[in-house]
Amino acid sequence: MKRVMIVGGPGAGKSTLARMLGEKTGLPVIHIDHIHWKSGWIERTRDEKDRLTREIHARDAWIFEGGHSRTYADRLRRADTFIFLDIPVTLRIWRVLRRSWVYRGMVRPDLPEGCPERFDGEMIEFLHFILTSRKRSRARHVEILESPPAHLETYRLSGRREIEDFLDGVGRTARTQAASER
Repeated sequence: MKRVMIVGGPGAGKSTLARMLGEKTGLPVIHIDHIHWKSGWIERTRDEKDRLTREIHARDAWIFEGGHSRTYADRLRRADTFIFLDIPVTLRIWRVLRRSWVYRGMVRPDLPEGCPERFDGEMIEFLHFILTSRKRSRARHVEILESPPAHLETYRLSGRREIEDFLDGVGRTARTQAASER
């Protein structure tokens, strides 16, 4: 496991899983929101996002959490592990509302500096996006799971227990590899 692609809808737990996986593996973690946004909630251009994601894909090792589906094909060619967090939309909405309330006015660890969490009118638009994009996004992720490239190991995690079990397995593998290298 050297290049990990984590996908799922907003509030699925991508950032949290990426951080936890990064701690277990030592792999660098990249959050899509650092590519998508500049300070002050200024969205980067598509070309700039494409360039930045491709620069990351070219690296030897990474955990890349999040979307920018325009570069999925390139990311899938480079990734060795694909994780789809298939979490119910009602739970995801609850998580988005909760994190926005808890972090309101502060910058979350997965956001760039100058992008404090908002709990305002923008939230209605974001919730609308979650609801209107969920079927299309999920279908794209399921398609990857059902027909993955031969080199890609895939995981579909649908709840906290499955995520914990996955992380426990990664921890055991990392300990075994470290012991064999001694």
